[in-house]
Amino acid sequence: MSLAAEQGRPWLSQQDCDLDAFRALVERTTDPADYPHASAVADNVLVYDSARLRTADAARQVRTELVRALADGPGVVVLKGAFPDPKVVDRATAVFEALISEQHESGAGAGDHFATPGANERVWNALEKAALYDPEVFADYYANDIVALVSRAWLGPGYQITSQVNVVNPGGAAQTAHRDYHLGFLSDETAADYPAHVHRLSPVLTLQGAVAHCDMPVESGPTMYLPYSQTYEPGYLAWRRPEFQAYFKARHVQLPLAKGDAVFFSPAVFHAAGTNRTLDVRRMANLLQVSSAFGRAMETVDREAVANAVYPVLRRRRSEGAGEAWLEHVIAASAEGYPFPTNLDSDPPVDGMAPPSQADLVRRALREGWVPRVLRDGLRAASARRES
Repeated sequence: MSLAAEQGRPWLSQQDCDLDAFRALVERTTDPADYPHASAVADNVLVYDSARLRTADAARQVRTELVRALADGPGVVVLKGAFPDPKVVDRATAVFEALISEQHESGAGAGDHFATPGANERVWNALEKAALYDPEVFADYYANDIVALVSRAWLGPGYQITSQVNVVNPGGAAQTAHRDYHLGFLSDETAADYPAHVHRLSPVLTLQGAVAHCDMPVESGPTMYLPYSQTYEPGYLAWRRPEFQAYFKARHVQLPLAKGDAVFFSPAVFHAAGTNRTLDVRRMANLLQVSSAFGRAMETVDREAVANAVYPVLRRRRSEGAGEAWLEHVIAASAEGYPFPTNLDSDPPVDGMAPPSQADLVRRALREGWVPRVLRDGLRAASARRES
C-alpha cells in the first residue's frame, strides 16, 4: 500500500513512488494451491488449460478465480489452447495479412504507442476491418468461449472488444515497460491530477489480451511482464521513472506461446513487447483491448456496420443449429451492448430503466427471423433516435 493510501490522502504524487515498497509487493511467489483451476504456475504466472476450463462444473467459481488472479494475484493469466482449432486462427491470420497488404498498397503507415513507428506492422481497428472484410471468419473467430469467459469475468456483461493486429518482424526492438490505457496513456502531470480513487478505478475498466497467431518462442520476443505490479497503487506515476524501468528489465518474465494460446492481463501490470531476436519469425498477435460497458474504449468502432456485416452469418448459423452461447459471443464482440449515452427525449426507456441496445436489437432480429434489410433499418433508426 502506498503512503498516500495509508494516510488516507486523496491524491498521489511522484513522492509516493518508492521502489522498496514496489519490490515488497512484486517479490512474492504464486501459490498454485490458491488457484485450483490453474494447471501450472510458470515464472509466477498462472497457466490454465482451456480444455479443462471448458469442462469445469462451476463457471461462476472459474470467473471468481480469474478475477482474483487479475486483481490481487499475479495479474497475468495464460490460456493454453484458447483457440483449439488451428484453422480458425489461420483463416483470421489470412484476413490480417490481407489487411496489412492493403495498408502497404495504400501507402498508409501505422504508428505505435511504445515502439518506433514503422519498425513493425500494426493494424488499428482490426476488429471492424476484419468484420467487413470477411464476416464469416470474424464470426468463427469471435465466437470463442475463452475470450468471452475472461472478458465477462473481469468486466461483466456489455463489454466491448477492440482489436489491433501487431506483427513484430525479425530484429524488431522491444517496447519500453509501461502501464496501459486509460491513465497509462497520460503524462505524469495529467495522471497526478486525477485523485487516488481514479488510479484504483482505471485498471478495472479495461482488460488487455493477446491471441498468438504463430508459435512464439521466447527468442521471438513475446510480451514481458512483471507479475503483481498491478497491485502498486502509484504505478501510473512510477512506470516512467528510471529506477522502475531498470527494475523491470532485471526482473521481468517472458513465457513462450503456441499458436492459438491467449494471454490476458490487467492493464496496470508493467509490461512490454520483447525484442524479436529470430531471423525468420514474424511474430503476429491479435491484441485485444476489452472495455467495460461503463468506460470509454480507446478506438472508435462502427459497431452498426459490424453488426450489419455479421448478421447474415448469425442468421444462417442459427438456422443450421448454432447454440445460443455461440451466437451470444459473436453478438458481444460485434454490437454495442450498452444503451447509453442516448437522447432520452427521442429514445426513452420503454420496458425498464433503459432503451434497448444494439445487441438487444440483434437478438430480437434473430428471434423473430428478420431479413438483413429489416435489421439494417432498425439499427439506423435506433442510431437516429440517440442523436440530440
